[in-house]
Amino acid sequence: MAERKRPRRTRERIVETSLQLFNRHGAPNVTTADIADEMGISPGNLYYHFRNKDQIIAELFAAFEQRLDGLFAAPAGRLADVEDLWLVLHLLFEAMWDYRFVYRDLDEMLSRDQRLASRFSRLVDRGRRTTQKLCADMVAAGAMEASESEISALADNVALVATYWMSYQKIASSDHRREAPSLDRAAHQVLSLIAPFLRGPSRTLLARLSQGYL
Repeated sequence: MAERKRPRRTRERIVETSLQLFNRHGAPNVTTADIADEMGISPGNLYYHFRNKDQIIAELFAAFEQRLDGLFAAPAGRLADVEDLWLVLHLLFEAMWDYRFVYRDLDEMLSRDQRLASRFSRLVDRGRRTTQKLCADMVAAGAMEASESEISALADNVALVATYWMSYQKIASSDHRREAPSLDRAAHQVLSLIAPFLRGPSRTLLARLSQGYL
């Protein structure tokens, strides 16, 4: 006899529904009343689990942080290579799309919540340090030629493109009704920043990998 799935608890449903609504409309445009109405529960039932919307956002951001934890870790026992970089970008932009509400109204959300702003700043810094470590490993392996200052600037540029790509593409698009930006294109832009510093087979391999994003 097949094991019956455990019914989702109300708290889990609140988090899942909030993520869907925040992604669709933007967190600043969704109220707790909207979430309760979407779920078909009373506002009081929602407030039993979360006192306000900021608590829901904080829980969703914690899930996003956890999703990225495994990405921001260097390979164990070996130097990183171009394929590690490609994989990190691929998984990073997938996670960003799943939690796109964070980036959709980033400045407004962070200006309202100092704790969230600090957590986001630490997340960006971890991303920068991951980029620096990947590049330093490739330099050590002879696959990349760049100074420490060049790697530092490159890490800043990677963080900048990743953080604001969705906003940039929305502004630059001729179809402002389009919901989904091209995260494949975002990954390609990041790879384009790094490609000029690569040497030999690594640059050839990166060019081949990036073709999948075009």
